Amino acid sequence: MPTETPEETIRMTLPLSSLTVLDLTLARAGPTCVRHLADWGANVIRIEPPASAGEDIGGARDGFDFQNLHRNKKTVNLDLKSPEGHAAFMKLAATADVIVENMRASVKHRLHIAYDDVKAVNPRIVYGSISGFGQDGPYGKRAGVDQIAQGMGGLMSITGEPGRGPMRVGIPIADLTAGNLLAFGIMVALFERVTTGVGRWVHTSLLECQIFMLDFQASRWLQKGEVAQQAGNDHPTGIPTGVFPSSDGHINIAASSARLFTRFAETIGHPEWATKPEWATMKGRSDDRVAINAAIAEVTRHKPSAHWIELFEEAGIPCGPIYSIDRVFADPQVKHLGIATTVVHPKLGELGMIASALNLSGVPKTIRTPTPAAGQDTDAVMASLGYTPEQIAELRGRGIIT
Repeated sequence: MPTETPEETIRMTLPLSSLTVLDLTLARAGPTCVRHLADWGANVIRIEPPASAGEDIGGARDGFDFQNLHRNKKTVNLDLKSPEGHAAFMKLAATADVIVENMRASVKHRLHIAYDDVKAVNPRIVYGSISGFGQDGPYGKRAGVDQIAQGMGGLMSITGEPGRGPMRVGIPIADLTAGNLLAFGIMVALFERVTTGVGRWVHTSLLECQIFMLDFQASRWLQKGEVAQQAGNDHPTGIPTGVFPSSDGHINIAASSARLFTRFAETIGHPEWATKPEWATMKGRSDDRVAINAAIAEVTRHKPSAHWIELFEEAGIPCGPIYSIDRVFADPQVKHLGIATTVVHPKLGELGMIASALNLSGVPKTIRTPTPAAGQDTDAVMASLGYTPEQIAELRGRGIIT
């Protein structure tokens, strides 16, 4: 019997340690979903093609993006197009708990690894899928990427300054949201399986997730018929909420409610603002946002950010600095939260990683293992399926595994 590694010992103490997950994902949305499961202890086996050097939209295998997406996993190089590779995959699928993929809808059917194929050998499987636009419908066959979803989902029309044209968000928000929501959907299906004993196909799309993230801007249209426009750094409806200059940079201030605006006006030294008829209501302040923002800026620009943040914090007015990314990780609260962590890679040395944003009492959230080398766990996984060393060598010689 192989000796259990320290990393495996830690994994077995985590909440999802009883789950085996097969990872068929590429790019970002699918790997984001699987990363949640891996970080909380699932036994994740990533299936990659034999010729894969680990490059996709996540970049080169040794690159920062790929390394951050695929930590805490095992990896197997397996040719799913070959009968022998397909047979090995189905052996894995027969005892797995979860499969996650984000292929085009037609690909998994062509490979005979779709939900119905797997359900025939494992009715308990929870099968998670992400597509660009949905598994069927007029756009079901289209490939989708984050920025296309941002545009079609309305986000780019409300992002940026008025008159500057559509603007993408600075992160792949459709990809990340789809991955986050699919992980949640998988957990819902697993919870239901405790009662029913059977799994489900859980699927979402970049387009659905992007529209979901419109949130109140979507309900604003659906319920009131209002089409939101770009508002730049201003809150779409609550003023003053936005970015204001200081003598050494910029700060965010949020004081849109009547109570907060009155307190804000007193704190900044202009109590008369709270009694101006045109600024006495939220609607009035929103309608006169240009004038009220200019009045605030004329005051805040004369003293440094730290002065205003200390002053407003003491008064209970939400405010904060605007950091570059390097300054984010230098902030004492960010350090206290421990969301930046490290893992030691055998080739690359110590690597900085983003830990999970979730906190479970009494459960550590360290990164246990770095992203594995391509095919690093192929032999061990194949042996666990009953393949002999001779059979493994024969499959490797034929290029079915690497």
